[in-house]
Amino acid sequence: MNDELFNALLESVQQADGIIQGKAKPARLTAFAEPEVKAIRAKTGLTQERFATVVGVSKRTLENWEQGRRHPTGPARALLKILDADPKYALKALQG
Repeated sequence: MNDELFNALLESVQQADGIIQGKAKPARLTAFAEPEVKAIRAKTGLTQERFATVVGVSKRTLENWEQGRRHPTGPARALLKILDADPKYALKALQG
């Protein structure tokens, strides 16, 4: 690695460290809206128990999502986005 590339990399790591420590502000932030789980479930017409089964989580987890105590992440979040966009087709695909 040449010195110029190393110095650029070192500078970016130092900038990241400053942001993490609160000494600097990030150049940009990317925020994603939380899925409205209860509204998405309502679009499907399913009960909490059935919707939880389809999504692959416990009923308790679904209740926590709907009440805002917890938030879906990763694949569950992606699946909710698909269910929100086209509930009829998504359910058909998920139920075989």
